[in-house]
Amino acid sequence: MPLSASSRLPIPGVAVLAVSAAILGFASILVKASELGPQAIAFWRLSLGLPLLAALLGHRLWSRRRAGASFTFKPPGWRALALAGVFFAGDLAFWHAGIKITTAANATLLANLTPILVAIAAWFLFQERPTRGMFIAGVLAILGAVCLAGGNVRFAPERISGDILSALTAVWYTGYILSIRAARKAGAATVEVMFWSAFVGAPIALLVATGFNEPLLPPDPSGWWPLLALALIVHVGGQGGIAYGLGHTPAALATLIILIQPVVSAFAGWVLFGEAFTPLQWIGAALVMIGVYAAQRAGVQVSTPGAGAAKPDP
Repeated sequence: MPLSASSRLPIPGVAVLAVSAAILGFASILVKASELGPQAIAFWRLSLGLPLLAALLGHRLWSRRRAGASFTFKPPGWRALALAGVFFAGDLAFWHAGIKITTAANATLLANLTPILVAIAAWFLFQERPTRGMFIAGVLAILGAVCLAGGNVRFAPERISGDILSALTAVWYTGYILSIRAARKAGAATVEVMFWSAFVGAPIALLVATGFNEPLLPPDPSGWWPLLALALIVHVGGQGGIAYGLGHTPAALATLIILIQPVVSAFAGWVLFGEAFTPLQWIGAALVMIGVYAAQRAGVQVSTPGAGAAKPDP
């Protein structure tokens, strides 16, 4: 079938992605605020929100039942949802482990290779071909992410294992984004994506935390607040918004919008902790925002008029 431009994207999908990426920008701050190890934090991030997600999923199933729909716990695209849980658990484990070994600048740069991998994979898997304008916008946004590292990227033999782990983070997150996109295109609702991916990912994160011999419980009750914020605000709210947006926005564009996350993280570190924000980082933040805006305007091309967005879904 002929290709058709999908630059006329639903504004809510793009807006939700942008707001969600901003929420995710506070994840690193909350991780720093917790006294637990990085793998234990990943476990609680996935598991503490499960009761709320289960309640929301139950409400959806009950509402569909009352409306006359068939009652089933098996969601559309369930294989993709299971893969999403595996990939996200891997993403958290590799990124948290890598940042302990290499520099934050290296980890940020290498993890932000995701848009490149997603654009290539989405072209072949979903026939979502970036336009020339989006390609140029993507280069600008990724260059901005490099500048956000503050010119502090340094590769050294003693940190090579951390660099490898950080680069593999991009692979895991690419798998997560593509799995969610596939599930959403199959008709899975946002709450189904969030519940089942966390349900699969939480036990994996627990095994990893146990393998690293990390304590699972905070030393005092106040230690639960960062974990609850990570689970309910960052994961259910922020990551849930990403899942919603991926039902209405091509995967390659979504990952570029998510690059707003390191911009917010850098600004938050500057405001809250007085971390240096250099002129190069200001330029990087501007390039990311310009690139994201230009990418949204350029859009992608898809094989059919309806391929750029999933079925209307909450």
